[in-house]
This record gives sequence, C-alpha cells and structure tokens, in this order.
Amino acid sequence: MILWAVLSTVLAVGLIFILLMYRRQVKNTCRQLEFLKENQTNLRLTVTVPFKQFEKLVDSINQVLDMSQEIKNNARKNEEHLKETITNLSHDIRTPLTSLDGYFQLLAQSDSEEEQRHYIEVIQSRISSLKDILEELFTYTKLQNEQYELKMETVDFGKCVYDTVFSFYDEFQTKGLEPEIDFCEENILIEGNTEAIRRILQNIIKNALVHGSQKIRMKLFSEKNDIIFLCENDLENPGDIDIKKIFSKFYKADTARTSNTTGLGLSITKSLVERMDGTIIAEIENDMFLIRVMFFRKKL
Repeated sequence: MILWAVLSTVLAVGLIFILLMYRRQVKNTCRQLEFLKENQTNLRLTVTVPFKQFEKLVDSINQVLDMSQEIKNNARKNEEHLKETITNLSHDIRTPLTSLDGYFQLLAQSDSEEEQRHYIEVIQSRISSLKDILEELFTYTKLQNEQYELKMETVDFGKCVYDTVFSFYDEFQTKGLEPEIDFCEENILIEGNTEAIRRILQNIIKNALVHGSQKIRMKLFSEKNDIIFLCENDLENPGDIDIKKIFSKFYKADTARTSNTTGLGLSITKSLVERMDGTIIAEIENDMFLIRVMFFRKKL
C-alpha cells in the first residue's frame, strides 16, 4: 500500500509538472503570436518543451505564417510592378502624343505646302509609332493571361524568316545598313504559330535596327533536331546594357526612355518563344549583341 501511494504521488507530481510545462508553453506561444501580430518581423514561433505534438503544432503555425508572409510579399511586389507599369506606360504613350500635338500646331500655322507635307509625314510616323506601342501593350496583356493559348500548326520557319527580313528592306536602306545574311536553303518546318513567329522575328530585327549602328548579321541553320535563328548587331556602348535584364518587362538600355518603344518587345518575344516550347538566349561578345532562337524541327 505504501509503495502504491508513493507511486501515485510521484505520478501525480509528474502529471502536474507536465501540465505546468504545457501551460507555460501555451502562454509563451500566445505571447509570441501577440508580438508577431503587432510587429512586422520575420521571427517565427519557438518551442521550449520537448513534446513532439506541440512541436508539430508550432511547425504548422510557422508554415501558415510563412505562407502569409509570401502572400504579402507578392502583393507588395505586384503593387510596385503596377505602379512601375503605369509610370512607364504614361511616359511611353505621352511622348508620341506630345510630339503629335506639337506637329499638328505647326501644320495648322504653316502656309507652305512643302512644310505641310513634311509635317504630315512626321505626324504619320508618330501615329505609326503610337500604334506599335499600343499593339505591344495589347500583346503583353494577352500573354499575362495564363489561359491564353496559341493555335499551333505546321509552320514553314524558313519562309517566315525570309519574308520578315525582306519586309524590313526600307528600314535597312534608311539606316544605311546592309545586313549580312546566311540562310540555309533546306525546307525547315516547326510546330508553332505563324503570327507569333512573325512577331518574334520582327521584334528581334527591330531591336537590332534600334541598337545596331554599322553591322547586323543574321543566320538560319539546322543543328541535329534544332532549328536556330541568330541575329547580332554591333553596340556603341555595350556597358550600358544589363544582359540579365534584357528580357525583363519594360527594360530599356536607354534609362531616360527617350526612344519610341515600350521596352516590352524582347519580353514579349521570350514569352512567345517559350509558349511554343522554344528557347531564346541573349549574349554580348566582342561588343556584339546576339540573340539566338531555337525550335525543335518537325519531322515529316
């Protein structure tokens, strides 16, 4: 009886001790939660009692806190991105509109037919630039929708390249550039979307025209199961380009954003290439900026 009484007493004391430890940990956890609620911090709950079930509970709470923090961080990034987007778009659209307003005033004030023709040509050019900007914004918006899908088909990639390059003949002439072209003559087919491929090629060539001053080279060839299109141009100031940001939305080497572009062209290009399971790479080597686009060749 005495032994039983002693054991009962020890057991009771042990249970009371465990209960007190649990109670102390619960109070400590409540204090930690109150602190986390009132303060912006990355601290997480800690456990001082060696009870696995309580440790699992605290781990679960910490996971919820991590998820909540991630949601807040993403929301903040999205808000910052939205503000940046609005700022950039306001500038990129306002610039050609301001220019248009000025030339319309000059047109209205001029009595010279020669001057009027010149102003009309400039106005048409500015309207064309504005249309290009709005088209890029429209494409960018579509690509932000994860449910947006390209209609895939068999595409004669070689023909798309030839036709697109030839469509820039006047632009090359105006800038006094004669691109070096090395295109294979074999039949090249890929699985893709014709309009998307044209947009990809147009954006790459436009970028070369904007930044290239004396030299543009383009090459089309096959390598095993890949079809590769290369476009490279010389750079006056290669140090001004951050190659890591080249495909980022709204990135411009011209930080003052004086050119009539949105900085969306190469970002859109990358999205379209990847939507068709292709790969795009940008590099700078020997003061030459190079873009390489690769698609899987479709087997007949």
